[in-house]
Amino acid sequence: MPDQIFIYRDNQQVGPLAEPQLRDLIQRGAVNTATPCWYEGLPQWTPIGQVLPALFAQQPVAPVPQAPMAAQPAPAAYQQPATAVAAGPGSTTFEILKNEYYRMPKITIQNEEVILESGALHYPIGHIQIEAQMPSVGGFLKSALTKEKAVRPRYRGTGEIFLEPTFADVNILELNGDEWILDRGAFLAADRTVVVDMFTNKAWTGLFGGEGLFQTRVSGRGKVMYISQGPIERIDLANQVLRVDGSFAVARSASVGYALERATKSFFGSMMSGEGVVSTFTGPGTVLISPVPNRYLSVVREFGGLHAAISRIKSS
Repeated sequence: MPDQIFIYRDNQQVGPLAEPQLRDLIQRGAVNTATPCWYEGLPQWTPIGQVLPALFAQQPVAPVPQAPMAAQPAPAAYQQPATAVAAGPGSTTFEILKNEYYRMPKITIQNEEVILESGALHYPIGHIQIEAQMPSVGGFLKSALTKEKAVRPRYRGTGEIFLEPTFADVNILELNGDEWILDRGAFLAADRTVVVDMFTNKAWTGLFGGEGLFQTRVSGRGKVMYISQGPIERIDLANQVLRVDGSFAVARSASVGYALERATKSFFGSMMSGEGVVSTFTGPGTVLISPVPNRYLSVVREFGGLHAAISRIKSS
């Protein structure tokens, strides 16, 4: 029996797990013989009942899917009973429904397919199928290392898709064969014609800058929906340099250089100025920034700080 085993359930990887933990999940019905698993030495994701049958010696045998790499079904609340129409050619409409306090992203698809960030779905209406494609072993390990989502499910068919409401601003970026780098956590959804993958910043810049070591990269043609803490300001750089003290740069075109630098030429000067290090964006290209949070996030943050202060006083 391998010491560390990973399983794939509810559209995400779980693990590493030891044998007692697996047996407990099996007894509770959370894992069956068809649940994909992987451990060191196994070439690909494989139903656990095929490679570790001893775990199910006293358990009822669940049917094994014909394709070992098939995606697991979505949660029951999100499954649609009708057969969905095959994706494309069709149409997609991206909207932002504005309530008094929050924003709710909405996507309408007509015989089409869109890509969503894992966990972004609120509810769908219509004849829509959900496909969460199983990541490769390399993609799974990369996700575990970077803490990025390994799976971005695809929704295809005809109907309306509502995403989780948010106090943040929701924006739409139109790609015309270009490439953009989004801030970590900004991506929400995209047309199927958009390629969504990962961009790696330089180690020093990523670890100590506000943008993070890994960011989302989008390229191709189509619409991309993303969030920001407030209204977006567009800055077009020719041969100019933009220096940002904070992490409010939401997106940049791929042609823009990004680095972490001292605010002044000398280390002592940076310390004396109180600025330390800043994120530096070098043109040509475009940077989208959101320097001021909207009023809803501002209230939430202020109230959160007040609530924490009151809690500390009560506990002292």
